[in-house]
Amino acid sequence: MNPPLNVLTPIRWKPEMSKPTEPTETPAALIATPAGYADWLAELKTRIHAAQQRATLVVNRELVLLYWQIGRDILARQAAQGWGAKVIERLAHDLRVAFPDMKGFSRANLMYMRAFAGAWPEAEMVQQAVGQLPWGHNLVLLARLKDPALRLAYAQRAVQHGWSRNVLNIHIEAQRIEREGKAVTNFAAQLPAPLSDLARESLKDPYRLDFLGLGKEAEERAVESALVQHITQFLLELGAGFAFVGRQVHIEVGGEDFYIDLLFYHLKLRCYVVVELKAGAFKPEHTGQLSFYLSAVDAQVKHADDNPTIGLLLCKSQNRVVAEYALRDINQPIGVAEYQLINALPAQLKTSLPSIEQIEQELGGEQGSA
Repeated sequence: MNPPLNVLTPIRWKPEMSKPTEPTETPAALIATPAGYADWLAELKTRIHAAQQRATLVVNRELVLLYWQIGRDILARQAAQGWGAKVIERLAHDLRVAFPDMKGFSRANLMYMRAFAGAWPEAEMVQQAVGQLPWGHNLVLLARLKDPALRLAYAQRAVQHGWSRNVLNIHIEAQRIEREGKAVTNFAAQLPAPLSDLARESLKDPYRLDFLGLGKEAEERAVESALVQHITQFLLELGAGFAFVGRQVHIEVGGEDFYIDLLFYHLKLRCYVVVELKAGAFKPEHTGQLSFYLSAVDAQVKHADDNPTIGLLLCKSQNRVVAEYALRDINQPIGVAEYQLINALPAQLKTSLPSIEQIEQELGGEQGSA
């Protein structure tokens, strides 16, 4: 029997008592990377994101095309064989039984498929702009727009700018496209083509500023202050390309001080845009003041590579004929448009337009993220 160990008992060394310890493995995140690795990783991430987006677009395009084909078949069979609405109800039941894990086969959605096929009779159209939009976007277009050309214009714009369904709904309700290019301008005479066309389409009439919460009789400075406080919504109303530069921008001419109401830069037009507010009706003398500001900005602010500065005169009201006459002899590019401080959409029309929530309820929540 071995004697008990104590502090005085010597311990004999044995070879097995000095086993080497296993080296600690370096965490993957701490492994040193070679030169150029970070750039390569960033490139890989970009390619992966792009591939994911392409895959999503392909899946969405196939789903929309499938819905269009189902809707086309329903229309054709109802026309040729006189099938009634009860057949769609039976079809919805049978498809849900056959594909229990696939959403979108409610009776309401099948009815939308039929309407979708009726609205876009050509398959080529579905495979282009409309097919690039999610199904929920297409439902908004169907429910809110009856004119095919206008419906296509909103579809193309939604694809171009990546509008969400709610943003698309807001633009339709505000009649954004219908108001574009409606301002009175002298751009055709003062700007070279195609810049003149692009500039004209960048302005609208009227501008709706009802989000400011101001009454009809608001003064210029109150409107200006409210616009700066709500600059995000104002930029949305102005349209794509506008960047806010400043309010009451100071310029000095001949030792005198002048202040521009609002100054923007348009990224597509590559030029400054001076916005002047008038609380009353348009008067010809307003163009003279704005023309002076444009000359000052061109001389003191504009870069040599920028296009000529554009002026936008926003008035409470205007006589279009008077505005056209006033702009004839003005050498700078100026547009004149009205602004509205109250919601201009008639109440009876507004209540007749279905909301996003109503559209979703009609679908029974079966459209999912499509």
